[in-house]
Amino acid sequence: WCVPCLVSLDTLQELCRKEKLTCKSIGITKRNLNNYEVEYLCDYKVVKDMEYYLVKWKGWPDSTNTWEPLQNLKCPLLLQQFSNDKHNYLSQVKKGKAITPKNNNKTLKPAIAEYIVKKAKQRIALQRWQDELNRRKNHKGMIFVENTVDLEGPPSDFYYINEYKPAPGISLVNEATFGCSCTDCFFQKCCPAEAGVLLAYNKNQQIKIPPGTPIYECNSRCQCGPDCPNRIVQKGTQYSLCIFRTSNGRGWGVKTLVKIKRMSFVMEYVGEVITSEEAERRGQFYDNKGITYLFDLDYESDEFTVDAARYGNVSHFVNHSCDPNLQVFNVFIDNLDTRLPRIALFSTRTINAGEELTFDYQMKGSGDISSDSIDHSPAKKRVRTVCKCGAVTCRGYLN
Repeated sequence: WCVPCLVSLDTLQELCRKEKLTCKSIGITKRNLNNYEVEYLCDYKVVKDMEYYLVKWKGWPDSTNTWEPLQNLKCPLLLQQFSNDKHNYLSQVKKGKAITPKNNNKTLKPAIAEYIVKKAKQRIALQRWQDELNRRKNHKGMIFVENTVDLEGPPSDFYYINEYKPAPGISLVNEATFGCSCTDCFFQKCCPAEAGVLLAYNKNQQIKIPPGTPIYECNSRCQCGPDCPNRIVQKGTQYSLCIFRTSNGRGWGVKTLVKIKRMSFVMEYVGEVITSEEAERRGQFYDNKGITYLFDLDYESDEFTVDAARYGNVSHFVNHSCDPNLQVFNVFIDNLDTRLPRIALFSTRTINAGEELTFDYQMKGSGDISSDSIDHSPAKKRVRTVCKCGAVTCRGYLN
């Protein structure tokens, strides 16, 4: 999604109400044309011992904002948010008593009111982004968004996808040529055996193979059903996760809202599939910005790379750690081309609710012996990026 598109929708709604026009496609009907609903509170003052709030009306332009007495406002949540935002601002600047003019009117400093409006607009934008992410996802787990740190809003150039997006000229064959005929894939010779590897999961749906070993799940041609014990990654994220703003300068991060057992599937790493040559070009640009989104698909060759900078899922926001709680595995389901494995992230240990999810961008943690890695070759990492993971075992740099 794109932020300007949502802003344009607001503008259209405001224009319709201003001109007394109805438009069902943007939600303005005769029934709600003249409705007034508090969207957020902009300012505060006290006049003759009476408290007033400046109200921004939902779907109406700023020119229609009005001062309303506290007794007329039936929006306790918005009032609490206004109070919290005011307190947070004052805490940040360590000053800020309300100005008391000589006429005994009490008003907020303009800077405080400006901050409160910015926070209100940010909150609305983040909620819309959250709603959009949940509309686009195709897995069970819910996605939440939270920023209690700064005024940063949704990324303006990021598009949520659920699976690889091939760049022009790259073809992804997502149809298996054969499948198993098992009645019980846990005990019978199944897809992993046909590929010459072990079944990846135990009866508790936890991964039991060592890092570096590929996962072969049952595919669309298999006769087993959706409850097959060898269908884990393809079911998608089962946990509710939160994209949150970190407080130590690492931008956005991801935390789990529920407990995750060790060795459990958490999420896939998806993005735009590009050639290694294109990855070389983009890598130089990313290096200069101090960001890393290139993931080499080098299970057997190094022809392709996944770039999650513009297209991706929740994994786009997962930060690096030199002591990670997620481990990378190569997965093959419908596409059995060994040049194009799917990338799955599994928990290396029990992860408690509220804990941030991380993986090692250099794939050196948790005993990984695979050749998969976020691209960190000298040719593509000319600028060293300082690591901010804070782990005791921190290597100091991401590359």
